[in-house]
Amino acid sequence: MIVRIMGEGQYRLSDDIRERVNELDNRVVAAVEGNDEDGFHAAFEELLDVIRNDGEHLGDDELETSDVIIPPADTSMEEAAGDFSGEGLIPD
Repeated sequence: MIVRIMGEGQYRLSDDIRERVNELDNRVVAAVEGNDEDGFHAAFEELLDVIRNDGEHLGDDELETSDVIIPPADTSMEEAAGDFSGEGLIPD
């Protein structure tokens, strides 16, 4: 799976990493739906960290079609509400 963090670049995720990111995506959705701003920030930051640290960063010359686009790191909970709802960004 290829994910793009807006403003940062693309990352290739193995199946194991994808599962971890999906779990965090579900935590972000739950925090947004529960209006838990602290929970949102904690889960969203962890989601971004897992992608950045465990995913394979694709170079600028390796442009692939992104399966998922993740909002930028400075996204507020209000801004994220449209993206992180229902099943979230990462398909189960």
